Amino acid sequence: MNLIEKILAGHSNKELVKAGEIIDVYIDARAARDFGGANVVKNLLENGLSVADPTKTVFTFDCNPGGSDQLYAANQHFCRRYARENNIKVYDIDAGIGTHIAIDHGLAWPGSTFVSTDSHANIMGAIGSFGQGMGDQDIAAAWAKGAVWFKVPHSVKINLNGHRPSNISAKDIVLNLLSIFGANKLLGYSVEIYGDEVGSFTLDERITISSMATEMGAIIILFTPSQEILNYCEEKTGRKIELLQADSDAHYQEVFEVDLSKFIPMIAKPGNPDDDTDINEVKGIKIDSAFIGSCTNGRMEDLRTTASILKGNKVAPGVVLKIVPSTNDIWQQALQEGLIKIFKDAGAMVSNAGCAGCAAGQVGQNGPEEVTLSTGNRNFAGKQGKGYVYLASPSVVAASAIAGHITTADDIPSKPALFIKKETMKPSAKLKDKVGSDKKTVVEGRVWIILQDNIDTDMIFHNRYLAITDINLMGQYSFDNLKGYEDFSKKAKEGDIILTSKNFGAGSSRQQAVDCFASLGISCILAESYGAIYERNAINAAMPIFIYDPAILKEIDLQDGDTIRLDFITGKLTNLKNNKTTTINKFSDVQLEIFKNGGLL
Repeated sequence: MNLIEKILAGHSNKELVKAGEIIDVYIDARAARDFGGANVVKNLLENGLSVADPTKTVFTFDCNPGGSDQLYAANQHFCRRYARENNIKVYDIDAGIGTHIAIDHGLAWPGSTFVSTDSHANIMGAIGSFGQGMGDQDIAAAWAKGAVWFKVPHSVKINLNGHRPSNISAKDIVLNLLSIFGANKLLGYSVEIYGDEVGSFTLDERITISSMATEMGAIIILFTPSQEILNYCEEKTGRKIELLQADSDAHYQEVFEVDLSKFIPMIAKPGNPDDDTDINEVKGIKIDSAFIGSCTNGRMEDLRTTASILKGNKVAPGVVLKIVPSTNDIWQQALQEGLIKIFKDAGAMVSNAGCAGCAAGQVGQNGPEEVTLSTGNRNFAGKQGKGYVYLASPSVVAASAIAGHITTADDIPSKPALFIKKETMKPSAKLKDKVGSDKKTVVEGRVWIILQDNIDTDMIFHNRYLAITDINLMGQYSFDNLKGYEDFSKKAKEGDIILTSKNFGAGSSRQQAVDCFASLGISCILAESYGAIYERNAINAAMPIFIYDPAILKEIDLQDGDTIRLDFITGKLTNLKNNKTTTINKFSDVQLEIFKNGGLL
């Protein structure tokens, strides 16, 4: 078996598991965050479920550590009350990012399993642990049962051959990988990384790389733990940990040979983490703000690199630099090492530990037309505000904050670039409240053909609405961040069908990106493929989703706005305009069972 198969077999009372097999997986640690936590609790209470093992269950308040939003504050208080009543530990607003806490506090260890409402729970791959972001119903089931169903993914291997150039950071490595594999070439795969220098990658570097598995569409990026990481995890857990590694005859769907020595410093251009380019192509672009932090780059090594560049320098006039350590322990260590003073002397704002701009609930957001250089893992339109976000390494972000424009640490000018005033855009909201859903196994409806790959959850249901827990209020926000479909909720009718392209639902683990369509009464969704978490969320919420071959569009002469009939059980699809028929993937047995049950819970 390979790494993912060994971990899942060890947590499913099976000696052997194979890709494609659906199993119940025991979960060692089960977490919920401050925005997802309220919905997890709500699901438990509404279904009369209790927590199976409070000692393995935690809340992590990392999205809005200040409780600065009233809805977040209400959700946090709601979760705290539930935690007190059920003896559940809360890593509260002073603790930091939950996935990092899981590693640094021994909640996860090599070979363990971890789930959270955080779509970057697959960061656990950095220590050879299986971590998975899941939606509210999945997490509620894990809290109540201690296990969740999971389909064993196919695995691929990436061999990083050759030696790393001296100017290449871990962030550069993952941006280079994104430029090679894009957002969906590794969709649904478990990825194992090996190579000449991989064994010497530090924990912080592995976290940076593993944290962006989600942006590559992968289930997880797994590393075989080094002895240094084993020692670290043994110290944090207080237990002896056996090295878990893939068998020599393990099966991989594909093996990719990649030349690490050819990697270059890269930047992701606004809109897509996989739209990567040589940094020299964007040097000189004026920036308004800079951000160093997130679950990808808020570790000690990142902060030390930042301090080495900022020391004795000043942030450019008119540029805002925000620095957010990933955990309170790292914040305290940075304080002890004098890094906080360096940051403040340079003119940076240093926040309490947490997710910052990525979660829309803390520092890191930008305004309309604002150009931000960020160490985050996502730069989807609207993800960190209304402006434009480039992704880069801490070294590049720190140097650019001093220069006032995008540059590298070895090319900081003697005088910073002058600030350029931008015109601001006026945001608009188009709202409609329409609720309803059709649970029949044969449906007819008008089809919306939206042939666009990688429609992410921020386009479907933006993170500024994440505090909404009432499904009746969700429909009005459907697609309001998808260009060209901002008025979708006003035009959609009950029974309508969505047909789209590859990797639909990429990105976050938010359940609302499914529930908003149920709120509108959308009868089903057809796509060439789905984001792994989105697919689970839809099935668990009894939202009918199907996979189709794009050749059927010509086969039945399907046009946008046509009325079609779909049989969930047989997969028979009919274009009622011309009565031409074809077949797509029908309901799986598991999907049908959950659908008939009205949802996972």
